[in-house]
Amino acid sequence: MIETVLVVILFIIGIYFGSFFTLATYRLPKKENITHKHSYCPNCNHKLGILDLIPVFSYVFLKGKCRYCKNKIGIRYFLYEILTGIVFVLFGISLKISLYPLDIEKITYLGIGILYLSSLFIIVGINKEKNTIQKSVIYYGVFVSIIYIIYSCTLTSKNVYKYAIYLCFIISLMILDTVHFKRNLKNNETIQLINLILYMMIITGEKIILLTVVFTILIMGIENIIKYFKYRKSSKVITNKEKKAIPLYICISNIILVIGMNFIQNYMIIK
Repeated sequence: MIETVLVVILFIIGIYFGSFFTLATYRLPKKENITHKHSYCPNCNHKLGILDLIPVFSYVFLKGKCRYCKNKIGIRYFLYEILTGIVFVLFGISLKISLYPLDIEKITYLGIGILYLSSLFIIVGINKEKNTIQKSVIYYGVFVSIIYIIYSCTLTSKNVYKYAIYLCFIISLMILDTVHFKRNLKNNETIQLINLILYMMIITGEKIILLTVVFTILIMGIENIIKYFKYRKSSKVITNKEKKAIPLYICISNIILVIGMNFIQNYMIIK
């Protein structure tokens, strides 16, 4: 069983990543630098100090307000950090990792998994706010895919040729999307969605992707049924802003299934 200290480490890593995800979700659509530009309050533009940037705890100590302009900070940031911490812990536990003896293959996969989950969290955040897939996150996905292919070649016995083919498809579609963008001055959402699915296929495999699509369809179907009866009673019409984007559901479904399948593979004893 995974040690308590590793759970604490993963939770701390998770909440700090969660804090970064909220920053990336806000800045990437605005094409702002997410690594070198100092954090600031979006209301008063005051640069934030170290005590303002401690995930979870700063929100609690500052009572959900900016230290400088006293403007309220949305609770979604606090919840996002907590959720990320919990997901990282569950992912680590699902791999059945222990600090002793140290399993290099599992530790490496844990690191790659964290990078992968990070991209999905950012996609979910941006998609919820802007209803689009940020192209720069797909670029990041190519980087993660390359790392995963190298990991598969060196530490596992997996056949990496199909992963390389998927990666070539992603790069080809990215080039096609770049040409399309120059001509039409907007991204092709279909291409971005296909790239997202191919990226997921590289990291999680075909079976989980198939289950992800099925799970996504089920979730969207249940939500649409609920909304249908809700708006039918209130005589309201569902607007485009109220419709959830497919990438959001795909990412959430994939995160749940990846962790769930890890638990099944590492903890269930099949006789």
